[in-house]
Amino acid sequence: MNVPFLSFQTILTVFMLITSLLVVFARNLYIAVIGMSLFSMFLAVKYFLLQAPDVAITEAALGTGLATLVY
Repeated sequence: MNVPFLSFQTILTVFMLITSLLVVFARNLYIAVIGMSLFSMFLAVKYFLLQAPDVAITEAALGTGLATLVY
């Protein structure tokens, strides 16, 4: 039986989908904020893999760091 190869991009996209669903359906505010921070972290990694390191650094600093502190 041949198992199809899952790339790192596909796995990262699945994790992003899971964390976005966690944010939307979380009943606790702290869980939603942590899920949003994880989503931003996964998005920064995805930007880095797409050869956009300047956008990845900005997303990591603002999305993961600053937005979490504000919330």
